[in-house]
Amino acid sequence: MQGEIDDYGSAKLVGEGHLSLERFRMILQRDRIRAAARAQLFKGMAENRIVVFLNKQVAYAGHVSFCAPEGESPLGPIRLTIESSNPVGIIDWITGGYEPRVKR
Repeated sequence: MQGEIDDYGSAKLVGEGHLSLERFRMILQRDRIRAAARAQLFKGMAENRIVVFLNKQVAYAGHVSFCAPEGESPLGPIRLTIESSNPVGIIDWITGGYEPRVKR
């Protein structure tokens, strides 16, 4: 991953390949929110790009919570942008594909 800070003090991290999203994927799996994440990622998908916003305080604690671009995260949200020629494939990989819930 490579990082840079713009004139406004905002950080931008850039990574390539699946490994740059591995930690995000593992947190979704650990916190058992893959289905909710899948829905949010599909909502944020447009052509070859996925854009979602994450709560900064929750991310600092090592978890993932999706939020609106404004108003829901007191410190401001983290904007996650994923660019891919196959965004559906990326969503499937991040969330483990579609698995309907089975009542036990």
